[in-house]
Amino acid sequence: MTTPTPTLRTDEPASALLGTLAAQGATGALSTESGIVYLAAGHVVHVESAVTPDLGDLLTHSGALAPDGWWEAIDQAGRRCRVGRQLVDSGHLAAGALELCHLGALFDAAYFVLAHDGPVLRFRPGAAHWIGAVRSVPVDTVLRESRRRRELLHRIWPEPAVDRAPLARVPGSGATDLPARRGRTLAQVDGVRTAAQIATALACRTFHTLVELRRLAAAGLVAPVAPLIPGPSSAPPPAPASAPAPVSAEPGPTPRPVAPDEPDTALLRRLLHALEAL
Repeated sequence: MTTPTPTLRTDEPASALLGTLAAQGATGALSTESGIVYLAAGHVVHVESAVTPDLGDLLTHSGALAPDGWWEAIDQAGRRCRVGRQLVDSGHLAAGALELCHLGALFDAAYFVLAHDGPVLRFRPGAAHWIGAVRSVPVDTVLRESRRRRELLHRIWPEPAVDRAPLARVPGSGATDLPARRGRTLAQVDGVRTAAQIATALACRTFHTLVELRRLAAAGLVAPVAPLIPGPSSAPPPAPASAPAPVSAEPGPTPRPVAPDEPDTALLRRLLHALEAL
């Protein structure tokens, strides 16, 4: 009987443990409260976070890749952890375009994973992400870039709540002569969407969106939505309209979204996807 690989737990900050794993040339998945860092031979090969658009969102929303091509690659190569290679080999995407988009998604997610440098939840030796090998990045580069982004955003506007909370326009604030990208970003602020959801809607990298949102906050045009605090006689607050799905600690692609169909058809498709997942 094969003994399963033990799950290691630690209270070390993520940045410290990443340095240790890099020095050891480790391969596996490092989980924190904000996401998962995947390593191969001591290098970072992928990072995912529930508060940033994933690689599929960036590719399909930007028009670089048709949704059918993305799901076809997952169906054919997801279990073999070769989705990235499948996209290139099938001709759906050029290798350079995939690397560029993958690095953007990696650094975006790493910023959130390392923003507060909280304790590591666990490290799973040998775990690999289903996207497979695209481009590896030294741990020192990831740590340095995350620190640079954090310092830049702090200089623009020092309130980090802008990064995660739903955002709303400030009543009575006027917005004239805004740069095009900032104006498009402001148009997506509706009191419900977070920075990550706005980035997805714009098919834009999260960090670029954060820069514009912090500039809008510094100009007094947007602000985080304050959470409701119910009083003794008030009704309970309504459930949020949407919330980011939690990051799974186990490797595997997100289930294919189901388009609005007739109820019976939608139910059958959900059952089919559940069986495929099993």
